[in-house]
Amino acid sequence: MTIRTLFAAAAAFAVSVSAPALAELPTGARAPDFAAQGALAGKPFSFKLHQALKKGPVVLYFYPKAFTQGCTLEAHAFAEATTQFKAAGATVIGMSNDDVATLQKFSTEACRDKFAVASASPALIKAYDVDLRKPDGSSTGLTKRTSYVIARNGKIVMVHSDMDYRDHVKMTLAAVRKLKG
Repeated sequence: MTIRTLFAAAAAFAVSVSAPALAELPTGARAPDFAAQGALAGKPFSFKLHQALKKGPVVLYFYPKAFTQGCTLEAHAFAEATTQFKAAGATVIGMSNDDVATLQKFSTEACRDKFAVASASPALIKAYDVDLRKPDGSSTGLTKRTSYVIARNGKIVMVHSDMDYRDHVKMTLAAVRKLKG
């Protein structure tokens, strides 16, 4: 092995060890219970996961920042599918680290008064492992675009983490329908 090959192998190993892990909660894990403040149709709203699960499955989707292009388009897509989620017995709740005043406006303009959005605390972001990290591993202060479908028993039945918003609604709706069927 040449010195150059040895150096390249060591560099590749160092990069793989220091790269941030994509480690959302796995399917089958128990979803951490939480309560959060947010907004629904522009009004203050309190959300408690354990109470929502009594009514049916919960689609918990994390998005990075209200009023950014991808997050607004994702909110529009969830709003358009609200009737289908309700028909399947599911509650949809969007989560970001935005403050409640921002979420009040976002819940009306982007969510079109169809579903609630709530503020994710640092503890909640950590519990659901959705901290969006920079290439150096430090936190951006935002959440990854990650969707969870949580069954009534509190178990995660589907996880989709992708910064491209386009498949989140389709995949979560399919998972919710599968639970109903």
